[in-house]
Amino acid sequence: MRKGIIRKSITLKLFIATSVFFIIFITTQLVLQSFFFQSFYTNKKVNTLKNNLEFLEKKYRITFKSAEGSISVIKKFEEDNNAKIVVLENNGLLSYITDTKEELKDSNKIRIIKAIIEQWTSNPEAFKNLQEKGNTITYIFNDPYYNLKHIVAIDPVVINNNVGKVLFAVSSLQPVDEAVKVMKEFFIYTYIIAIILILVLSTIYSKMISKPLVKINKTALKMAKFDFNEICAAHGEDEIGNLGDTLNFLSRNLKEALSSLQESNKKLKKDIEKEKELESMRKEFVASVSHELKTPISLIEGYAEGIKDDIMEEEDKDYYIDVIIDEARKMGVLVADMLELSRLESGTQKINIKPFIIDNIINSEVKKLNKINEDKNDKDRINILVDLEKEVEVLGDEDKIHQVITNFLTNAIRYTKPKGKIYITSKIYKDKLLVEVENEGENIKDEDLTKIWDKFYKLDKSRNRSLGGTGLGLAIVKNILKLHNSDYGVCNTDRGVKFFFALNKKDI
Repeated sequence: MRKGIIRKSITLKLFIATSVFFIIFITTQLVLQSFFFQSFYTNKKVNTLKNNLEFLEKKYRITFKSAEGSISVIKKFEEDNNAKIVVLENNGLLSYITDTKEELKDSNKIRIIKAIIEQWTSNPEAFKNLQEKGNTITYIFNDPYYNLKHIVAIDPVVINNNVGKVLFAVSSLQPVDEAVKVMKEFFIYTYIIAIILILVLSTIYSKMISKPLVKINKTALKMAKFDFNEICAAHGEDEIGNLGDTLNFLSRNLKEALSSLQESNKKLKKDIEKEKELESMRKEFVASVSHELKTPISLIEGYAEGIKDDIMEEEDKDYYIDVIIDEARKMGVLVADMLELSRLESGTQKINIKPFIIDNIINSEVKKLNKINEDKNDKDRINILVDLEKEVEVLGDEDKIHQVITNFLTNAIRYTKPKGKIYITSKIYKDKLLVEVENEGENIKDEDLTKIWDKFYKLDKSRNRSLGGTGLGLAIVKNILKLHNSDYGVCNTDRGVKFFFALNKKDI
């Protein structure tokens, strides 16, 4: 809404200012022409007739002895000035008039000339005074009969220091009056057309000037809303074009500065969130470690005090010592796992990516498990089924992937039901090798499927120690597979639970 108001305001102001200026200008011009053109034109014609008559007087002095020469000069003057020449003797008698007998029959023309001549000859003193001064005089003669005006110019011809002749030049102002009347009528139409043109041109001009300003304003409004993607299209070599270019330059700089600031803010926010997450993880880690260490420490402390106080039977002494050694070993494993997990989560752990044959690792671990499995009773024995792609080279850290496979197989053994089966398979999927370890047993609750990758998370809420483990195995596996950019996960199946991960195949 505001942009529209601004646009209309600028365009309207320019339109009004331009229109008013040119309307005043043309109105003033037409008024001046209407009021002063007639008098200006009359004065111009009077002065022209006077100057030309004086020039004629000089020529007449030269040619007056030759009647033919004088007549030629006079006729040329009449044609050039649209005037009538009458020559009087110094005593007021008519000396020469160019009209023929037919032209003299025009009673109106003769009447006007006679009236002008009689005006002077009837006053001998004024006529004599005119001759003595020898100056050219001009005046406007009003014909009361037809209400017409005529310019009269009188110039004495001085020959041998005496006035020999008097030249009368008479020119009608009727063409001037008619021309002025026509012009005034024409001015009305001209004025209307001029007003229309002014309005049209003012509209075009105001839009042409306001258009780049509107574009600049649009860009500025976008910038005020921190949107620097708008490019000002106001270009040119003038100040408005320079302003548009400057605004674009400012927009680019502000966009870069804002982007840099946003990136810094994102990084800062990410760092703060990471710090909070690390703090939360530290607190959780300390609580979990305290809980995990509490039992073995209590057992070691209790059995050690029993040995010290010699409260057990002699045959139980070895048992007490075995318990202390076993709990110390578990604590050592827990500490080792915590250190490894800490390195993995901190990003300081480096992995050595190189090609290796993964089925060699799987077969090696299965062989160990089968050896352990043979020592079990028939009711506890587990059947391990293997179906692997042969001699497939994958890219990864062999030691770390060995650790992943060991953990998956250990968990499978731990949670497989008696006389159950473990299925170990590998298959090629596009440019990857997918490894799956599935055990027959109880499904994992849906809410636990994502949590089992967390530190110290155990499916048995009571943290029953009989199943063993530190609660860090899957957390370590998760971080190892993340370092390999591996797709991994766990899901329930009809037979039990399946863990899987994928590694890139070596390019051939």
